[in-house]
Amino acid sequence: MSNDAPAADDTASADDTASADDTASTDDTASTTDDEADLAEGKVYLVGSGPGDPDLLTVKAQNLIESADVVLHDKLPGPEILGRIPEEKREDVGKRAGGERTPQSETNARLVELAREGNTVVRLKGGDPFVFGRGGEEAEYLAAHDVPFEVVPGVTSAIGGPGVVGIPVTHRDHASSVSFVTGHEDPAKADSAVDWEALAATGGTIVVLMGVGKLPDYTTALREAGKPGDTPVALVERATWPDMQVATGTLETIVDVRDEQEISPPAITVIGEVAATRDAVVDVLENSGAVPADGSASPEADE
Repeated sequence: MSNDAPAADDTASADDTASADDTASTDDTASTTDDEADLAEGKVYLVGSGPGDPDLLTVKAQNLIESADVVLHDKLPGPEILGRIPEEKREDVGKRAGGERTPQSETNARLVELAREGNTVVRLKGGDPFVFGRGGEEAEYLAAHDVPFEVVPGVTSAIGGPGVVGIPVTHRDHASSVSFVTGHEDPAKADSAVDWEALAATGGTIVVLMGVGKLPDYTTALREAGKPGDTPVALVERATWPDMQVATGTLETIVDVRDEQEISPPAITVIGEVAATRDAVVDVLENSGAVPADGSASPEADE
């Protein structure tokens, strides 16, 4: 009952029969309280999980995952992070066996539904939720439906992935700019929003996410736009995961290298002179066990 309702002692001290107006007032208050309870909402957290190593989760992300009532996820956070979440509070909204996938519209609606049931909901994403993670779309949908939400940034795979294998996306001697590009645009688009000719002319680093399948298309586009064929390229597959792989080549050779080493998604493509700077540090990284040798899985993958 609402705090505005009379206390029991106050009611008893009145006449034996409450007036009709008093009763109506009390009933209205109870009704309002019930309505407010029906509209009570939980909260949605759009959480970035980083490249996949649980040690790269932010403290806030870890705390939210542990305290959440429900965690909506796809496969990109990686097996180690997902394996730490109790199965009973996990909902897979990504791809599943047989090519089945959850449409974004269903994920959006599910976030609203769960929050309106009073749940604390974590929408867990690989990398950072606002770097090709559809976090912006989900934030807009939640706002349009008056659902409270908060964004929890994560280490973006676009920077952290190359970084852990010794590739800086910027370097004072080689690249003063970096462009992040999706290699998997919305198929409903009539035309590509990526201007490969303009990117070829920048002279900076190009980082392509979700671009393994279309690697032949954009490497060809860059070469046709004037990017030299000997431009260094690196592919980082499953960055920071136990079965991480790294493959290196050039714009001319990287497609063959991809096929020879059987690089598959999720992987990051780094195009530019910075990809070659790895040569100066890779031996130390490999000897220290920080990264696997090119073309091979890390020792932990077999354990």
